Amino acid sequence: MKHEEAFYIGYVTKTRGLKGEVQVFFEFDEYEQLEFDVVFADMNGKLVPYFVASAKLQANKTGYFNFDDADHIDKVQPLLKKKLYLPLSQMPEREEGEFFYTDFKGYLAIDETLGELGEILEVNEYPQQFVATVMYKETEILFPLNEDFIVEYDEDEKTLTLDLPEGLLDIYLAQ
Repeated sequence: MKHEEAFYIGYVTKTRGLKGEVQVFFEFDEYEQLEFDVVFADMNGKLVPYFVASAKLQANKTGYFNFDDADHIDKVQPLLKKKLYLPLSQMPEREEGEFFYTDFKGYLAIDETLGELGEILEVNEYPQQFVATVMYKETEILFPLNEDFIVEYDEDEKTLTLDLPEGLLDIYLAQ
């Protein structure tokens, strides 16, 4: 499976006990709706399948997983801090018109003042907000995605028009 055929759900945070159980932190909002027959771990750029023996979901965006053929802590050690994915075919159906900040990945970011900033390479969720990453003038810049800065977006053209605060990009470009 390739990355284009999968969607990111979270990452392995730690091992639990000696029998190969791991804790997963979910960054996918609707993790309760997912089916966990097999998950794919990003191991050095390749998606490696891990067949789920058991999954216990928690209310705090975490879950505890056991995998087939991984009955000891040493066998799951390589999974620590690895990102986990599921096939696109398992992504939950959305309501008509439902849109998430994470959908902006791959969009062209355009600031009303500075013009074209570049393609949004990543959208990360932090406790207070979502943050987009773009390469602008060969420098990685981050900016918050929120209603105050988003002027409009076009799903067909995959563009996001922003009105970023004056001086925000100067922080990155001044170095």
